[in-house]
Amino acid sequence: MHKLMVIAMVMAVLLLMDYYVYQGILFVMQNSSDLAKKIVKYLYWGLTVVSFLVILIYNLGDPEWFKGASRSLIFTGLFINYFSKFFAILFLFTDDIIRGVKWLITYFKSPEPSGKGEPITRTEFLTKTALLAGTVPLVAMSYGIISGAHDYRFRRKTIYLPNLPKAFDGVTIGQVSDIHSGSFFNKTAVKGGVEMLLREKPDIIFFTGDLVNNETKEVRDYINIFDKLHAPLGVYSTTGNHDYGDYASWSSAEAKKKNFQDLIAAHKQMGYDLLMNENRFIKVDNEQIAILGNENWGAGRFSKYGDLDKAYAGSEEAPVKLLLSHDPSHWDAQVRPQHSDIDLMFAGHTHGFQFGVELGDFQWSPAQYAYKQWAGLYQEGDQYLYVNRGFGYIGYPGRVGMPPELTIITLKRKA
Repeated sequence: MHKLMVIAMVMAVLLLMDYYVYQGILFVMQNSSDLAKKIVKYLYWGLTVVSFLVILIYNLGDPEWFKGASRSLIFTGLFINYFSKFFAILFLFTDDIIRGVKWLITYFKSPEPSGKGEPITRTEFLTKTALLAGTVPLVAMSYGIISGAHDYRFRRKTIYLPNLPKAFDGVTIGQVSDIHSGSFFNKTAVKGGVEMLLREKPDIIFFTGDLVNNETKEVRDYINIFDKLHAPLGVYSTTGNHDYGDYASWSSAEAKKKNFQDLIAAHKQMGYDLLMNENRFIKVDNEQIAILGNENWGAGRFSKYGDLDKAYAGSEEAPVKLLLSHDPSHWDAQVRPQHSDIDLMFAGHTHGFQFGVELGDFQWSPAQYAYKQWAGLYQEGDQYLYVNRGFGYIGYPGRVGMPPELTIITLKRKA
């Protein structure tokens, strides 16, 4: 009964939002033809009916009817619909406040109050501004799904390391992060992103975690795409916070454990060398560098499966150490304080919040209020951190101003 009351209250609020915005639409369309008004009416309220049906079916039916990418798209549609109307309401409400104040002034200034104030009509400017304010997020977020979700962009950086062996001078590293295969809805576009990276022919490829959203079965249909990633010096990977199944409900501890074992097997099937708190040496012309892989370790509430000391053990003599660690907060929390000889850490995790503005050297995203290092290259002394903006997406199945990233890092000897 309590659940039904909550659902009813939510739907009542949404219905009031719909009605309020619709009055603004009617005002703007007052001079339109009857046919145009009728078309808008049926489209507008038809969307409301569909939205309410989705809410009812999801809450009173079987939630399993909405799964994977379809669930994400459906609920993103609901969010965009009412998020856009919220912005419209801000301006409509401002207009109504102004009208109310004018009505009161008119009422009290009247020499012989009749008990009724003269009605004050809506302000055309504010009403049109309200509808425009609602349209902007609707268009932007819809475009972010249609185009932005798979608008893969290269980010290129050259990093100079003083101890880099001559044999590795100029070596190129391709980085992919945060695939989130459970969110994909366009297999052709995903394949195109992989092919873009392959055309760069990097010497090494790193994948820095979050292959799936919750369950390993999500990657099943994409293994034959991501297994195409090959590089002469190998493909190395590590795990992200979503890979452990911590955000899903499991029938038993054994089922969750089996899911993670399947994830490990998926990395192997794709030909990735999954580093679970361990390291590898890459050798070229009798010179070598170390690749360290740390399981997910995040500051605050995020899981701490990683063991950096274990990943580091045995690499002490390597002239250069490259660390794969999913969460960038690991860098300040453990990497720099405990191992000042780890030259460069590769991370992901933030997605740049899939929303932001990047113009030249100017960067802004809500991500910066949650993470000190959230996108791009950072340096403290002789140590570097690179945070990839992510290949995929989660929650909102799109990106606005923060396109999915393919990273190319070139290592050079510092003179």
